Amino acid sequence: MVGISRDSYIAWCQAFPVTQQLNDGIRMLQMQAHNQGGTIQLCHTSCSFFNGGTLQNYLKSVKSWMDANTNDVVTLLIVNSDGLSPTQYDTVFKAVGLDTLSYTPPSAVTVNTGWPTLGSMIDSGKRLVTFMDEKADFTSVAYIIDEFTNMWETAFDVTDTTFNCNVNRTNGDSSTQLYTINHFLDKIVLNQFAPDPEDANTTNAVSGTGSLGLQVQTCAAQHGRNPNFMLVDFYEFGGGSVFEVAATANGVTYSPSTPVPQPLSTGSPTTSTAATSSPNGAILRFELRDLIIPAVLCIGLLGGSLAVL
Repeated sequence: MVGISRDSYIAWCQAFPVTQQLNDGIRMLQMQAHNQGGTIQLCHTSCSFFNGGTLQNYLKSVKSWMDANTNDVVTLLIVNSDGLSPTQYDTVFKAVGLDTLSYTPPSAVTVNTGWPTLGSMIDSGKRLVTFMDEKADFTSVAYIIDEFTNMWETAFDVTDTTFNCNVNRTNGDSSTQLYTINHFLDKIVLNQFAPDPEDANTTNAVSGTGSLGLQVQTCAAQHGRNPNFMLVDFYEFGGGSVFEVAATANGVTYSPSTPVPQPLSTGSPTTSTAATSSPNGAILRFELRDLIIPAVLCIGLLGGSLAVL
């Protein structure tokens, strides 16, 4: 999820720019898109809180990173807040060259066991998977995939530590879809749901009440398979715990080559586009707000259960 405000936690939920997120191991990027005078802008909840810049500039950074990292698969999850047509997004993707990297499924709906492996996506050069929550149309832009006919989500805007695993949103058969857990704790600020960074170390933890690790275990037990995507806020909190959870879900050992950056002491996200850390060594499949599981895709920010190499 995009969040680079310098004013208040109410408007952002990630402190580091997208290039560093990808370098640190995030493989799914969620963004909220809004129509601002005919230009697609990225804002969290409302552009009146903070305007994170244009979708085109954001995707330029993603394209540059993918060009430099040709053995990685990235997933985008677009929250189409103003119901723009997929052709408007297609124009932006073409402008930055991401249309040529985009995976196009054979049909509008793909069951969770029908996705290609990461290896085959890398070999084909189609390493970008894009979901959109509303207005996707396979007949007009086939590589922008309708989220809720292919994937379900747990509840979001959670303000307590229960984090259940019930199906909250879907337009299909949840038993055969990919699924995403929304694991970010909110609080109420000015009558709005806002990210809760004060509790992020606990929320992002490997174990314990309200932890990411516990929700993954609970959901795996309830649904018989791990989640494909885990959406979190402030991934740097927990000292790499979110990546450890992802690695465990993927059946590998978390052994990073460099540490995850420390939370910013200023309480403000950085606006620099330069990466300051190297990729973590753990194999992650799935984001944030990127499995030995039957699912075969692997995209995302925090290690999700998508695909097997």
